Amino acid sequence: MLRLASLRSSTARVLLAAACLVSLVVPAAAKSWRIADYNDTISVAADGSTMVSERLTLVFIGEWHGIHRLIPVDYPGPNHTNYTLFLSVGRVTDGSGNTLKYESSTSNGFRDLKIYIQDAVDTTRVVEIEYDLRNAVRYFPDHDEFYWNVTGNDWPVPIDHVSAVVNFPSAAGGSLRAQAFTGVYGSSEREATTDVKGSDVSFETTNPLPMRGGLTIDIYVPKGILTEPSVLTRLLWFLGGNPIVFLPLVTLAVMFTLWWYKGRDPDPGLSVAPLYEPPEGMTPAEAGTLVDDTIHPRDITSTLIDLAVRGYIKIEETVDKGLVFSHKDYIFQLVKPRDQWDQLVPHERLMLVNVFMSGDATRLSSLKNRFYTALPAIQQNIKSALKNKGMYLLDPDSANAYSFLGIVLAIAPFAIMQFTGYKDVFSSVGLLIMCGIVSAIIWWLFARQMTSKTVKGGRTRVAVLGFQEFMNRVDADRLKRMPPDTFEKYLPYAMALGVEHQWAQAFAGIVKDPPSWYVSPNGMTGFNPIFFSNSMHSMATDMHQVFVSAPRASSSGSGFGGGGFSGGGFSGGGFGGGGGSAF
Repeated sequence: MLRLASLRSSTARVLLAAACLVSLVVPAAAKSWRIADYNDTISVAADGSTMVSERLTLVFIGEWHGIHRLIPVDYPGPNHTNYTLFLSVGRVTDGSGNTLKYESSTSNGFRDLKIYIQDAVDTTRVVEIEYDLRNAVRYFPDHDEFYWNVTGNDWPVPIDHVSAVVNFPSAAGGSLRAQAFTGVYGSSEREATTDVKGSDVSFETTNPLPMRGGLTIDIYVPKGILTEPSVLTRLLWFLGGNPIVFLPLVTLAVMFTLWWYKGRDPDPGLSVAPLYEPPEGMTPAEAGTLVDDTIHPRDITSTLIDLAVRGYIKIEETVDKGLVFSHKDYIFQLVKPRDQWDQLVPHERLMLVNVFMSGDATRLSSLKNRFYTALPAIQQNIKSALKNKGMYLLDPDSANAYSFLGIVLAIAPFAIMQFTGYKDVFSSVGLLIMCGIVSAIIWWLFARQMTSKTVKGGRTRVAVLGFQEFMNRVDADRLKRMPPDTFEKYLPYAMALGVEHQWAQAFAGIVKDPPSWYVSPNGMTGFNPIFFSNSMHSMATDMHQVFVSAPRASSSGSGFGGGGFSGGGFSGGGFGGGGGSAF
C-alpha cells in the first residue's frame, strides 16, 4: 500500500510539472505579430527633396510594447566612398493622428526609430511615420532616377499587402517610366502592379510578401524636370557622408593647439652672430643635441674624441693584415685611471665605463654586439643633463609624449564614430589613405617642433649656432692669433655639429704638429688637418657601426620566456529599405 501511495504521489508531481510547462509554453507560442498593410505616400519636389509618409497596420497577438523601424542612411558611394542619406524625422503618430513616443538613434548605418505603442495586446494598431530626405534622387548624365526600397527586406514577419504612390512635379506628366520588384534581397520577381498617371505613379503588390521580402520601386525621370543640386551642395553631401576628410583639419587643429600652449619656444632676444668658443659648460654631445633636439650618432662618437683631446684616453689606429685583405681597427688605451673621473659628466663617465669594461686597453672590434646595451643610458644622460641645466620647458621625451597625445586626440572622434556605429568612417579606403598621409605630414611637422626651450635654452642654442657659424666661416688670420691647440680642442664640437671638414680646411697650412692622443700606423710626418679630419670621420663611422651592432636574434628555440534605366534592378536595391522588429 505504501509503495502504491508513493507511486501515485510521484505521478501527480510529474503531471503537475507537465501542466506548468504547458501553461508557460502555450502563451509563448501564441505570441506573434505581422504587418497587415504597408502604405507609402511619397512626394518628390522639383529640387529633388523628398517627403515620405509610411502607414503601417500592425496585428499583434499577445502582449507587445512597440516596434523598431530601421531605415538605412549609409550606402556605398562612387569610387569606394560613402554616400549618406540625410534623413529628418517629422512626426510619428497613430491612426488617429495622436503623437506616439519614440526614440531616434543612428547605429551601424541605420536610423533606428524605437516607437512605443500603448495597449498593443491582441489588437491591431496603426503607426504613421513621416520623414524628409534631401538627397534620395540619383542624377545621371542622361536621366534622373528615384530608386526606392519601400518596405525594406529586413522585416522578420510577412507583409500581407503593400502599396505606394509617388507624386512628382506636374512637369513630369507623360514622361515617367516605372518598374517594381518583389521578394527577398536580390530577387527580380515582379509580383506588383505599376500604374503611371500623369505625374503620379502607383504601385501595389499582387501577393503577400514573405518574411524578409520587400517591395522596391524604380522610376525613370527625364532630364529637365528635377533641378540638379549645385556643386557646393554636392560637396556638402560628400563631406557629410565622408567625415574622414576632416582628419587633416582636426590633426592641424590639435597639433597647433598643443604646440601653441606647450611646444612654442620663447623669444631668446638674440640673433645668431659668430662666437669664438662654445657656450661654457656645454659638452660636444650636449651642444649637438640642443641644436635640433635630437641625439645623432655623431653626438655619441664626438664624446669619445673629446675625452681623448682632454687626455683621458689615447687612440691607436692599427691594421690587421690577412692573407688577402687587411682590416683596420682601433685600440683605446685608458690614460687617466678611474679615480680621476670625478670631473666627468654622467654620459662621459658611462662611455668610459662601457668602453673599458674589460681592462685599460680595448679594441673597437671587441665592443661589437656589446656596447649597444649602453646607448640608451648614454642618450638618456645627455637629455637629463640638458634638462638639469634648465634648457627645456618641454624636453624631447615629454615632447614625444605630447606628440603621441596629438595622435590620440586627432583620431579619437573618428574612432568613436566608427566603433559606436554612428558612422562608417574607415570603409573609404582610398580617402582614408590619402587623408592619413596628409595628416601624418602635418603631425610630423609639428612633432619635430614640439620641444620647448627656456629663455636660457634658447640663448644657449643661439650661442651654439654662433659657434657653428664661426667654424664654418673662420678666416686664417684669426686662427693664427688663436692658441695652438685650438684645432684639436674644438674638433669634437665640429664633429658634433657636422662641420669638421670646414674646420679642418681652415687650419690647412697652419697646424703642423699632430695631436698626441692619436697614433697612426704610418706615423704623421707632414701632418695635414684635412687628412686628419677625414681619418676622424672614418673612425667615427666605424665606431657608430660597432656601437649600434647587436647580436641577431635566434629564430629557433622556445618563446616561453620571452546606373541607367535598363530594367536590371532587383528587390532591395536603391535607397530606403531596412526593416524593423517588435518588442
